[in-house]
Amino acid sequence: MTPVELSRTVLRAVRRAVDDGVLCVDLPTRVVVTAPRAGGRGDYATNVALQLARPAGQPSKRVAELLLPYLLGADGVSDVVVTGPGFLNISLHRAEASAALVREILRSGPRYGYADRPSGQLVQLHAPHEVRAVVVMDAVARVLRSQGALVRTSCVARPEPEWTAVLGAEVDAYGTPESPAPLDVNVRPTPAGPADPATLGRDAGRWALLHPAAHDRPRIPGEHLSQREGNPLFRVRYAHARARALSRNAADLGFDARPGGDLRDPEDLDPQGPRGPESPQGPQGPQGPRGAQDPPHVPHAHSPHSPHLPHSQGLPDLRALEIALADHPRILAAAAKQHAPDRIARHLLVVADAVTPLFPTVLPRGEEKPLAAHRARLALAEAAGVVLAGGLSLLGIDAPDHL
Repeated sequence: MTPVELSRTVLRAVRRAVDDGVLCVDLPTRVVVTAPRAGGRGDYATNVALQLARPAGQPSKRVAELLLPYLLGADGVSDVVVTGPGFLNISLHRAEASAALVREILRSGPRYGYADRPSGQLVQLHAPHEVRAVVVMDAVARVLRSQGALVRTSCVARPEPEWTAVLGAEVDAYGTPESPAPLDVNVRPTPAGPADPATLGRDAGRWALLHPAAHDRPRIPGEHLSQREGNPLFRVRYAHARARALSRNAADLGFDARPGGDLRDPEDLDPQGPRGPESPQGPQGPQGPRGAQDPPHVPHAHSPHSPHLPHSQGLPDLRALEIALADHPRILAAAAKQHAPDRIARHLLVVADAVTPLFPTVLPRGEEKPLAAHRARLALAEAAGVVLAGGLSLLGIDAPDHL
């Protein structure tokens, strides 16, 4: 079950409660589900009870308790707990939820998280004649359009040639010194300062301007061109390239991605199985010629963000990755609403760091044959790659298949 499907499930639960006379409220047009906050439980949480408390004339916690049995009976829901003032914390059947999420991402491709129809929103963005403001405006326009808005951009004066030619910032209209654009500036991040981001090239230059929050001054040149884990842009693009390399490696080995099923190997379910601590396929055992640690054209970094995890040590905890992937549509919507492309940049870093520990477990090793678990892991890795590529595209940054 995807977050969108769960939102519809919660809405149906409210409708049933209203039809049964348990609640006397007008049905909300939409219900938001998010990852649980601190102190929450389960896979997702919704504040729908707090939203309905005033029109229902009851405390929000009581509204949540009334909705709880309607959610407990829903397909795909394994448990529901009320926390705090009335948050409904929902647990899903894990394997089903994960498979549905991956299928949705792979089906949508880089447009995962986009609005499926125009929103009817008309937005005019107007920036001062300053490089960071113009690049941020360009990124905000991309994000708003992904959410169905019609956007027009303008600048106080004509942008410098390198802002367009090098950094790829497009502006629909601009004023002149004799006739400045008669609009109020509504895109005004902290200026970039005297350093020229165009010297970094398009991708690193845009990341340097977009990754910091609007009120923070960007670091130029910083370390945006270095290929090491201290560079956030490198970590994001490395994770995408690694996911693409795994797809090529899997094709060479004769298998493809298939969401669903248990991500664990059958042997890993039994600690005494053939991959136990004494097995020759353990940490010191042989690795195949195309081990997942060394995909072609992609450097490997042994680091806290890219640990060496032999199969015999089991899978890393993938819950953080699944939460990050499921949260991507909400992040895009929030970035559009707040005109904050930095939220997308930071979210991509979360996805990249969460998926990297999965990579060494995707391909079979030695004489091992591809199992359903390998196909499911590959699908999850590909889904993360799709999210990374889509997010970088919204920032106007390339997602190369090779680094």
